[in-house]
Amino acid sequence: MNLLFKSYNFASYQCDRSRCFYIDFGHKTVKLSFCQLLSLRQKVQKIDLDSHFDKDLNYSGIEILTLCNREHLFILDTMQVIEMKELIKATFGMLELNSLVTHS
Repeated sequence: MNLLFKSYNFASYQCDRSRCFYIDFGHKTVKLSFCQLLSLRQKVQKIDLDSHFDKDLNYSGIEILTLCNREHLFILDTMQVIEMKELIKATFGMLELNSLVTHS
């Protein structure tokens, strides 16, 4: 497995042999196909960070994130949401860089 990005709480990996991706949530590692990774990116991008700082919109300051057709459920606080957004952005950035290097 190749490490794509690692943050304080999360890490993303790509496995060329099994043609899948892994997201390490610290206490649980989730195996994802590329389509599932795209779905995760869409869900993470839709999270409104501004609502985390407005008690009327998000009193608890948490997000519930479901993955792989509700097979996995994660509860993230505001700092974890920020970190997850960074992880997704960096993961797809590394995938883009890798494709440029291999196709050049």
